[in-house]
Amino acid sequence: MTKPSFIPGLELSRHFYFEAVRPLLDEVVPGTAHSAARLGSGSEVLGFDTARSADHEWGPRLQLFLHPQDVTRHGATITELLSERLPKTFRGYPTHFAVAGEAGIGVMQTTDGPVRHRVEVTDPGAWFTAQLGFDPRKDVTLADWLATPTQLLAEATGGAVFHDGLGRLATARAALDWYPHDLWLYVLACQWQRISQEEAFVGRCGEVGDELGSAVVTGRLVRDVMRLCLLMDRRYPPYSKWLGSAFARLPQASSLAPVLTAAHAATDWHIREHHLTRAYEAIAAMHNQLGVTDPVDPTTRPYHSRPFQVLHAERFTEALIARITDPTIGSLPTVGAVDQFIDSTDVLSRPELTRAATHVTVSEPPPA
Repeated sequence: MTKPSFIPGLELSRHFYFEAVRPLLDEVVPGTAHSAARLGSGSEVLGFDTARSADHEWGPRLQLFLHPQDVTRHGATITELLSERLPKTFRGYPTHFAVAGEAGIGVMQTTDGPVRHRVEVTDPGAWFTAQLGFDPRKDVTLADWLATPTQLLAEATGGAVFHDGLGRLATARAALDWYPHDLWLYVLACQWQRISQEEAFVGRCGEVGDELGSAVVTGRLVRDVMRLCLLMDRRYPPYSKWLGSAFARLPQASSLAPVLTAAHAATDWHIREHHLTRAYEAIAAMHNQLGVTDPVDPTTRPYHSRPFQVLHAERFTEALIARITDPTIGSLPTVGAVDQFIDSTDVLSRPELTRAATHVTVSEPPPA
């Protein structure tokens, strides 16, 4: 089969809904209220897909949302209908997805039989609860926010809604659009705290001849600076594969990326420190431009009596905490949301684990 020209996944799925899925729905279950969207995991949801993406978990796919009672009445019928009557290919791409043990997990392939499609028939509450651990159409609690990795928030608020006949998706996505103000200040404070805890280690590792250790610390700090910049710009940082791509879209990236790249590429700790201090002063100036705290001196300075140049980033943590008006948030330990203190993919991809970890790490004080 001739390889089709690449089309962004969201565009492909939009056409797939309107040209292939919707006509079948109108024929078999006419008048049934539904919404259709491409949300959740997948590079196309964040707008980072390329032709390479087509080899894994990518293709004409979407979520079809029904009222819960309609899922019970029609869900299996719709799923079977689509298997039997969807075209074998759409815009040159197969609509049949392999499973583990065939051509690889989620790889598209042609079939002579029923189509194993990726049109997920569900209801909004069930889908959001499975993805996030809660239903954002109800009150989103402090525990919900803290226990949800930014990658999952990006997946729920990204992508595209093709049709919202239920009138539920816009409400749910708007509720997750960004952190409440005090919680945003808290997450920013905790990100500065992460930087403060390791900024002196670049020089200390280098001083004892551990250039590899110094480089590793520098990589961690560069990552934390990138995540901080995204948070300051009110964008959910994605996981590691797309962090650099998301950072590159920030207005500040054109000036900051070369500095961070130079710090990361340096083979001598003095050079790493030089570039990092430039980056620190730039992000400190960005913080002051936000106007969320009183101005904080953005210049670097020695690390106490040791010969290492640092920002003392905890000063920004303290300034942010001081501006939090909600006493519950203001009294939380400065460890942050779950992906600020956990870095395990196996945990961060499972809401039941992130909620359990958050409960024991950042437990909310009981109501007064």
